Amino acid sequence: MAVASFILGLLGLLVLNVFLGPVAIALAAVALWRGTQRRGRAYLGLGLGIADLVVLVALMQMDHTVSWSI
Repeated sequence: MAVASFILGLLGLLVLNVFLGPVAIALAAVALWRGTQRRGRAYLGLGLGIADLVVLVALMQMDHTVSWSI
């Protein structure tokens, strides 16, 4: 779950951040709650999931829509 959270967090920076950000946060939280051996990747996935949402909010402020494109 920690690795999946990390990968989804990375993908969320590029596409579907409104969906992949919360999923990465949830997977990281579950992985940390279960006591994963890959705590670093879980924390990175958590940070990237939060970054996905921050990027979404920042870009929504620019064009006032929920979607964005590069």
